[in-house]
Amino acid sequence: GHCRLLCKPSALAQHLVRSLGRSAALRGGRWPWPSWPQLQMLWRLLQLPEPEPVVARELLQLPDAGLVALDWLVGPWGAAGGGGAVSSPVLLLIPNAAGKVTGGLLQLGLRALERGFIPVIFNRRGHNGCPLTTPRLQPFGDPGDLREAVTYLRCRHPSASLLAVSEGSGSGLLLAYLGESGSSSRLAAAACLSPIFRGRDWFEAGMPWLYEWPLLLHLKQGLSRYAGALAEVVDMDRLLGSRSLRELEETLFCRTRSCPTSWESYWERNEPLRDADEAAVPVLCLCSADDPVRGPPAQSLPRELFRSSPYFFLLLTPHGGHCGFPRRGPGRCWAHEAVLEYFRAMAEFLRMEERRKGLPRPR
Repeated sequence: GHCRLLCKPSALAQHLVRSLGRSAALRGGRWPWPSWPQLQMLWRLLQLPEPEPVVARELLQLPDAGLVALDWLVGPWGAAGGGGAVSSPVLLLIPNAAGKVTGGLLQLGLRALERGFIPVIFNRRGHNGCPLTTPRLQPFGDPGDLREAVTYLRCRHPSASLLAVSEGSGSGLLLAYLGESGSSSRLAAAACLSPIFRGRDWFEAGMPWLYEWPLLLHLKQGLSRYAGALAEVVDMDRLLGSRSLRELEETLFCRTRSCPTSWESYWERNEPLRDADEAAVPVLCLCSADDPVRGPPAQSLPRELFRSSPYFFLLLTPHGGHCGFPRRGPGRCWAHEAVLEYFRAMAEFLRMEERRKGLPRPR
């Protein structure tokens, strides 16, 4: 179609161009109103997955006694995703920063389950019904809890490839993890759907009210459940009275009672791309030029990163909205098919490299 792959020339880049070029996901069956990104975004957010997925929840206790939840998609067919074949790749799904598990993310998990993956959703502390056992939430780009979850998944499935895909603002967490972990990330490949690359700029610029206000209300509703516990560390009246996502983020993580910090210092520790040069895992970032949430491409896309790093690949499409990418027919989101094709191409490339070099598969 009209997609462009922006990346540093390499053997892997050539392989991806050939694989994605052959994929039917990037051809035909597009949305009939490509110039309405807001409508595409709403259509994707409100759409329910078909068929309805079945989820098995597992709580993982962290070193500080906090909890995160891992939701294994077992599908409507009764097959336990957490107990799949030994060699099946594990696909870690990361929701947006508000913890909202959208119908689109569930649909991606179901498509992956049909293709032999073991999909599991990572839920942060206090998000999506996960109990908040400590008066601490996870900052925008703090990958500590995600690192514990990845370690657990690696121990549970030691011989399987571990992959990760994030949606929207949740990509800030995945990108920060890849940068901080470097070659020790334990991931074979990663993908980001409509990622937010520059967290501070995104919060300061704000979003269209059509997206920001529902997201703000969703966050307040979740935080109000833990008002008693959080009152020890933050001003709950100010928090629940926030009129923007920036004000809520600043109140929750900067104006704390125990350890206040400045807005500038907070983003020095939480910018998604602060350690991007250290990333050592191939990352496909699928972005739309008309994304109304991320902002104008000229200011919000770090094109120089994709030109200089051999691990970052930008698949840029002119239309698709924010996490929308709709199409007619089965699946109804061509980005999901492109991401799964990318993971297949990555596995194929790694196998070819192992045969060429005569290297044993890493355990």
